[in-house]
Amino acid sequence: MNQEMKQTVNEIKKAVVGKDEVIIQILVTLLSRGHILLEDIPGVGKTNLALALSKSLQLDYHRIQLTPDIMPSDIVGFTMYNPQTQQFEYKEGIAFCHLLLADEMNRTSSKTQAALLELMEEGQMTVDGKTYVLPQPFCVIATQNPFGSAGTQLLPDSQMDRFMSRLSLGYPQFEEEIEIMKQRQKSNPLDDIQSVLSPEMILQYQRMIDQIYVHDDIYHYIMQIITATRSHSQIEQGVSPRGSLAIMKTAKAYAFLNDRDYVIPQDVQYVAPMVLAHRFILTYEAKMNKVSSYQIVDEILESVGEPQLKV
Repeated sequence: MNQEMKQTVNEIKKAVVGKDEVIIQILVTLLSRGHILLEDIPGVGKTNLALALSKSLQLDYHRIQLTPDIMPSDIVGFTMYNPQTQQFEYKEGIAFCHLLLADEMNRTSSKTQAALLELMEEGQMTVDGKTYVLPQPFCVIATQNPFGSAGTQLLPDSQMDRFMSRLSLGYPQFEEEIEIMKQRQKSNPLDDIQSVLSPEMILQYQRMIDQIYVHDDIYHYIMQIITATRSHSQIEQGVSPRGSLAIMKTAKAYAFLNDRDYVIPQDVQYVAPMVLAHRFILTYEAKMNKVSSYQIVDEILESVGEPQLKV
């Protein structure tokens, strides 16, 4: 792994125990200019992870608890009349930062969700006819409680598709949770995290990732995987072209993390579950049989022939 990114992972691990793979996947998404949906029960360390990420990368970090009464203006900002200057002045919303943790996105109103999704897509916002550009890099980590929790509803499929990756922390292992308790007896591990990268370095890495080579056989391999989701007997609606772009971008970022300037099939296989599993709709029968979307992705990866590249 790239030395700076390896050091970043080690810094985040000081506060996030036993979730090395999720940390790497979040870094892959960030370097791909994408946004992350964390689906998990409360209390497993989502906020801790976002804070550790922001400290190690020197990112300006904001967090908002998305309740039903949160308005779009809380996200994008608003204009207010200043009687002293006799002019309307713009007041920034919570989204003006590098890293935004939008907690419990499926608990807020549709209007507020739409405002946040527009920011994610455009990287800018328009308030009273004026356009304001967000700081770069910009990444949203949105959390969603499991469907069925009080006051929540499933995000529409079109909104799920806007997230480059869907991840889950899950419960820590037995020994890991003991380690978490020991860590927090006398101090907060977040206080020990050192900055490794800067926003400017992340932007430089993103430009380097843009130049990573993708062989035509890799493009065909990605499209075979995408096409398989559109004809699978247990999938009602397959992956859109936004999904094929996402898998290409994240595969390039994962290649970069592994010190390569070209993509190999194993890069595609690594990112496919986190990028594709939330982008297709299972049939009613598959849902009744409790078929997992991740199982379907694994099945497709096994069925699609891996290209043999000469490197």
